[in-house]
Amino acid sequence: MTNLQGKTALITGSTSGIGLGIALTLAEAGANIVLNGFGDVDAALAAIEAAGARAVHHPADMRRPDEIEAMVALARERFGGVDILVNNAGIQHVAPIEAFPVDKWDDILAINLTSSFHTSRLVLPEMRARNWGRIVNIASVHGLVGSTGKAAYVAAKHGLVGLTKVTALETARTGVTCNAICPGFVLTPLVAQQIADIAARDGITTEAAQARLLSDKQPSGQFVTPKQLGNLVLMLCSPFGDEVRGAAWAADGGWTAQ
Repeated sequence: MTNLQGKTALITGSTSGIGLGIALTLAEAGANIVLNGFGDVDAALAAIEAAGARAVHHPADMRRPDEIEAMVALARERFGGVDILVNNAGIQHVAPIEAFPVDKWDDILAINLTSSFHTSRLVLPEMRARNWGRIVNIASVHGLVGSTGKAAYVAAKHGLVGLTKVTALETARTGVTCNAICPGFVLTPLVAQQIADIAARDGITTEAAQARLLSDKQPSGQFVTPKQLGNLVLMLCSPFGDEVRGAAWAADGGWTAQ
């Protein structure tokens, strides 16, 4: 087991779904946790504390650099700094390019990509000073391949994989690493709504709609779980991850193997 006692992890978009799953895994390994997001904050904090970790929440809007700076400052004030940064915050909107709302494009690029630049630039100096740190960018299978209707999301996630590589190169001679994890379908509230929409549209059961969604892209027929992603992050935080640098790690049930 990786022991993260004394380390502090900041996970953006972590009051539900993938982010909360990662936060819980790191909490169980002993890390202090800085949560961020607009989900059920009280429930998320209680879950982290039940795992035996100290936790604090900051409601930074990831479109706003000043609020991101305040969040990182809170981590320093409460726990002495950020050792592990997991950039997970993300939103989605689906529309063809010619009908894609400009404000949605701007928000998706800001939250899914630019926020990770801001968090990284703010924590890298202290990571370099300690000669240890982990930055894990939760990209997506859409950081590796495209899909119709998702221009902003695909552009942002491809950009996040690129940012990962540059960060890894700039820290290659240090004890700081940066990697991306690229999940396929995870059963988050967003995906659950997609399944419900398919069931309603096609007049089929939820189970049949789930199978249809997965069969289109994910050969395993199984969802990736937040716990599996949390354990990947945990591995990257362990000594086994010391020389994993600049990787875009697909956890996608075979999606990108096709």
